[in-house]
Amino acid sequence: MRFSTRGRYGIRACLELAEQYGNGAVQISQVARNRGIPEKYLAQLFPLLRKSGLVKSVRGARGGYVLSRPPGEIRMIEIVEALEGPIAPVECVLQPSLCDRFDTCGVRLFWSRVRDSLAGAMDSMSLADLLGMDKEKNGGDSLTYCI
Repeated sequence: MRFSTRGRYGIRACLELAEQYGNGAVQISQVARNRGIPEKYLAQLFPLLRKSGLVKSVRGARGGYVLSRPPGEIRMIEIVEALEGPIAPVECVLQPSLCDRFDTCGVRLFWSRVRDSLAGAMDSMSLADLLGMDKEKNGGDSLTYCI
């Protein structure tokens, strides 16, 4: 299973907002510059994050975006699902009615466990946890990334 650029860039953008949390709104141009993401692409992601309730937009000369909650209260699964949709390796895990073999399928249990493990891992980590690991790996500097 691979996540799209949307999810990877969205996590990087949220990391920037987490790093700046409490310092006021962050403009898209700053996020783009600091996290190496095309500004036009970010302009498409932030409305999705806002719609999901993860960020708030601030108007005015010092406008931009801020996290809607402290970084420790935002779970990674929230960010991923806001940008990628529900976590499911196969459709029948979320919509059993799509499969006429749902009740007798032995493989469904496997896919359900894969989904539960993946979702559990993402739910177990907050944005603050990820920011801390990012900084720890980079000697206090969080401006490098692999995703």
